[in-house]
Amino acid sequence: MVLDLVGKIGLITGGASGIGLRYAKQLLRNGVKAVTLADLNPDFAKTGLAEIEKEFGSNRAVFVKTDVTDIQQFENAFKKTVEIFKHVDILINNAGILNDKIWEKEIAINVNGTIHGILLGLENYLLKYQQGPEAVIVNISSIAGVGAFPNTPIYCGTKAAVIALTRSWGDPYHYERTKVRVIAICPGVTMTPLITDISGRNLGDVYENWLQSNIDTLSPQEPEHVAEEVVKLVHSSPNGTVWVIEGGQPSYQYIVPERETMPK
Repeated sequence: MVLDLVGKIGLITGGASGIGLRYAKQLLRNGVKAVTLADLNPDFAKTGLAEIEKEFGSNRAVFVKTDVTDIQQFENAFKKTVEIFKHVDILINNAGILNDKIWEKEIAINVNGTIHGILLGLENYLLKYQQGPEAVIVNISSIAGVGAFPNTPIYCGTKAAVIALTRSWGDPYHYERTKVRVIAICPGVTMTPLITDISGRNLGDVYENWLQSNIDTLSPQEPEHVAEEVVKLVHSSPNGTVWVIEGGQPSYQYIVPERETMPK
């Protein structure tokens, strides 16, 4: 299935700044009618909305203060989107943090927040208020979800969970009843504050030592590239699939091997 982006409505968590704001802008550049920036930071939102209005004109974006760990606040973002724009077709579960030092909060945002978005979108708002033949949920995971980084094991666990959630809710059983396509995106090292401020956001010195010894081996990319690739995948990528975007290269599908094919 291919989603025609023209005239569609998007909701992006963590959308007021950073890569979330870039997702919003890239969607608008590709014909999306309007976006909701669901975020905790009203100061970032003020700047983000001004940037969107300057590039795209008025009435193209709205900010709804949203803590994704609170499902009622998350639902309010959906309600406001439908109230203002009448529809919602695209959800990008982008809100996330990388900080194993506060791992309970990290799990709450990265995992619980994603679950809240999927439940609200798949079972209610995207199901009822989509335009056209289908809607799309994009769950932002990470290469940390398909690999192993010893400096941030809990973060890796949260992003692996996002992939498992995507594959489960991306089963054809759910698509046939909802017509909501669910995909996961795994960006590599991307130059956002999540990465540039990574030092110290771990469980102590031994974890920091690994980071400092290996940071030069990582291949960074710009967030604009990730946003461009994500919009292509929103447009046309199979339900339940997982995609890696790293090193500034085109996205490629990460295929999890079926256990039945493993040597016995």
